[in-house]
Amino acid sequence: MKGEAGINIGQVLVNGYQEYVTQEGDAYDVLAIDFYDDEMMASYIIQANPQYMETLIFEAGIRLQIPVLENIERPTTLPPWRQ
Repeated sequence: MKGEAGINIGQVLVNGYQEYVTQEGDAYDVLAIDFYDDEMMASYIIQANPQYMETLIFEAGIRLQIPVLENIERPTTLPPWRQ
């Protein structure tokens, strides 16, 4: 991990970054599911990589910084399979 630990983004604590090298066809929502089990968390990956903000689908070999998130609060109204 690299980056500063303990940075707040909203109510979520960013505790460093993990580097990820994209594979052909990766997209922010799929990465968010892979790393956070929630596609709605894609905005954290986008914020950490502003130079790729307008990229929808990645080509292979792009180095992204994936925030290591803590204090993720999930709404209690989520269905059981999303909790």
